[in-house]
Amino acid sequence: MTSRVLSLPVETPEIAGETSSTLKAFAVLEVLVRAGRAVTLSELMQATELPKPTLHRALALFEEAGFLAREPGGRAYIIGERLSRFALDVLRSDGAAAERRTILRRVVSEISETCNLAVLKKGALIYLDRIEAPWPLRLHVPEGGGGLPPHCCASGKLLLAHLAAPERQRLLGLMPLERFTERTITDRAVLESELDRIVSVGYAVDNEEYVLGVACVAVPVRNRHGDVIAAIAVQGATARLPLMRAIEFIPRLQAAATEIGATFG
Repeated sequence: MTSRVLSLPVETPEIAGETSSTLKAFAVLEVLVRAGRAVTLSELMQATELPKPTLHRALALFEEAGFLAREPGGRAYIIGERLSRFALDVLRSDGAAAERRTILRRVVSEISETCNLAVLKKGALIYLDRIEAPWPLRLHVPEGGGGLPPHCCASGKLLLAHLAAPERQRLLGLMPLERFTERTITDRAVLESELDRIVSVGYAVDNEEYVLGVACVAVPVRNRHGDVIAAIAVQGATARLPLMRAIEFIPRLQAAATEIGATFG
């Protein structure tokens, strides 16, 4: 019986050049993601060192595909909806996501209340994961998609509070601060004061500000550099979990936040 040897194709200079160009084009997306703001064409040229024609082609391709978008006026580029969804899908599907879910499950089993892990994306609160407690009455919230208004959620307020001052001011200026209950904060000055308080005390609360009869407490998740990158929160019906009782879970949430923070790069 003769054996066959499978040979891999040799990478020609042309293929190597195409691969190099592709990787350089992806550097455009890396610059946008790391900047965390709108980036001008000249800034992209300086950061990527791509020739202007090559950069224009890459920008046109990514814009058409939805990976990036132009700000009104077309002078700067921002992350597109498709790239945002892709990033969230990666966070939910990587190996570390299973580890985070295990940590959340452990907390829920210990305190018998619903816990979630959330991030702030494009001014909305997005759930990366959520573990429901085994109670018959549950609050259904979206994962991904358009997200939740951060000004009336514990996790949302916490993440807003830890933004750099210019970005916080920019987002607050754009938010409509819609009223959902009589306890929703709709005054910008009051909200800013609340955000400063959150930074000071280290946690945030939702005292029936989004849904009547539901309380929530959130603490920050930090990466190895100490940056706040997410929030972990406990949530429950006030008939069973009044706010002061939820606040008692803060030490357990903080311990879980430290574990979860170690799973992020």
